[in-house]
Amino acid sequence: MEFDTGAAAWMLMSASLVLLMTPGLAFFYGGMVRSKSVLNMMMMSFGAMAVIGVIYVLWGWSMSYGTSVLGIFGNPFEQFGLSGTLTDADGAFLLNGLEGGEYPVAIDVAFQVTFAIITTALISGAIADRVKFSSWMLFVPLWVTLAYFPMAHMVWGAGGILKNGDNGIAAMLFGATDGVANVVPVDFAGGTVVHINAGIAGLVLAILIGKRKGFGKEPMRPHNLPFVMLGAALLWFGWFGFNAGSAFGANGAAGLAWINTTSAAAAAILGWLVVEKIRDGHATSLGAASGIVAGLVAITPAAGVLNPVTSIILGVVAGALCALAVGLKYRFGFDDSLDVVGVHLVGGLVGTVGIGFLAGEGGLFFGDGAKLLVVQVVIALVAILVSGVVTGIIGLAIKKTIGWRVSEEAEVGGIDLAEHGEAAYETIGSGRVITEGKA
Repeated sequence: MEFDTGAAAWMLMSASLVLLMTPGLAFFYGGMVRSKSVLNMMMMSFGAMAVIGVIYVLWGWSMSYGTSVLGIFGNPFEQFGLSGTLTDADGAFLLNGLEGGEYPVAIDVAFQVTFAIITTALISGAIADRVKFSSWMLFVPLWVTLAYFPMAHMVWGAGGILKNGDNGIAAMLFGATDGVANVVPVDFAGGTVVHINAGIAGLVLAILIGKRKGFGKEPMRPHNLPFVMLGAALLWFGWFGFNAGSAFGANGAAGLAWINTTSAAAAAILGWLVVEKIRDGHATSLGAASGIVAGLVAITPAAGVLNPVTSIILGVVAGALCALAVGLKYRFGFDDSLDVVGVHLVGGLVGTVGIGFLAGEGGLFFGDGAKLLVVQVVIALVAILVSGVVTGIIGLAIKKTIGWRVSEEAEVGGIDLAEHGEAAYETIGSGRVITEGKA
């Protein structure tokens, strides 16, 4: 069977780029925590890769893109283990059914699993320094199954209630013509599915699990800022697969998404640093790295519908608002350790809602009225509600059974040694360097 080898090559490369984002996130988060927690923080990302890499093949793809059940999730048994997904009865590779791409479905599976992995790994930053690794490894399959896969189906799957079909929320609000909503909701690469989804989950868990010992009373500074900068660089690089890959082909839409992604991220750095300079008197490397991520988050849902100039506007706003938002945890008393709420929830909301203002077609600022804005606000609110409720149920179940928190001794002494029996930096007295009875 013939297919577009150029599109296939681009999508395989994009999948690889998005997969690279999770090790990049491990460096980003790992550098932001204290030295006694860095391995645990990085292991949470790698643990998510391990678990989701297995269950996506078993039921994740089917729940995301299988036959719709009430517009909320796909039938998990329909393509269990990718049965009937990859090849036809004669063994020929089936072509992609998503967005009309001209490449094998196998490549779509590869691309989509990387989104599920990075989304779940993002949550770990909100609960750094204080949770048992076993509890995290139980949370991952439950959350990705009950929150991520349904959200992916609702937004991207055929028949999903947050998509553009006549059974969707947008059609309920403003009607449909020939089976398509008159006002089409936009989530190009995952503002709701990825960032709002993970951001609200991080907020719920941070509140449910509670604060770190000494939060707000003692400094908890990043132990390795070069790690943070390296992680941000890898995330930016991988994000081209995330956004440009969501054009589903090596085409002009991918090129536009690439430019918009770069413009927004660069502008967000400036927005964040200006806020820092005015507020704190310094423009920091941590702020620059965080600004990169804030801009990337905001442009994710909008990369295909903005132009480079409006992408710059969105990026500046996202950088500034996220820089301000990271301080909310001190005002309201929740310990979002690595600013998942301030960057991903707020950035995801800025991008998702910002489409309603800045989109070239349907945007309020371009004279097309407020209908798209209303739709974007509604889908953002639905994402918050669904993820918040599901995360709360899962989080409470784990809290009441095996528990979330490590012991106070482990938290104060070092979660790396307590949970993994290792230390990132071997030093005399670490409990790891023992020679002839001398520590």
